[in-house]
Amino acid sequence: MNLEVTAPERLRILTRTKSVTIVGASDNPARPSYFVATYLLSSSKYQVNFVNPRLKTLLGHPVYASLADVPDVDLVSVFRKHDDLPGVAEDVIAAGARTLWLQLGLWHEPVAKRAKEAGLDVVMNRCVKIEHARFAGGLHVAGFNTGVISSRRQSTP
Repeated sequence: MNLEVTAPERLRILTRTKSVTIVGASDNPARPSYFVATYLLSSSKYQVNFVNPRLKTLLGHPVYASLADVPDVDLVSVFRKHDDLPGVAEDVIAAGARTLWLQLGLWHEPVAKRAKEAGLDVVMNRCVKIEHARFAGGLHVAGFNTGVISSRRQSTP
């Protein structure tokens, strides 16, 4: 079973997606999930949902205690420890999601195989923010400098 997802496949997934649910959402601005949340809310068409049993709200939006409480689950972006992934995958499958998306640094082949067998698309070790920005032409908005690199010395005003 091939677990790599090509760029055209990632584009197809992101194009058809209506909502992104962030499992492991944090209210700490230094955490990657917070940065992804702010980007998706400001730069995408997605309905963005958050799951964290310790929070009530995040960025003015309600936070759900569990994935089972989220209405209309589509793509689930996971920010959890590697050891938590099998349980999270079962929750994602039970919620009826179409896509399990494991963020940068997360790669779990048994979880991917289980989710694929349940009919889900699976993306691992990719950031949904970076991929969305790549396809939307907004990497500069996402915190990346996409300016031209040149060996020419800049003129001083």
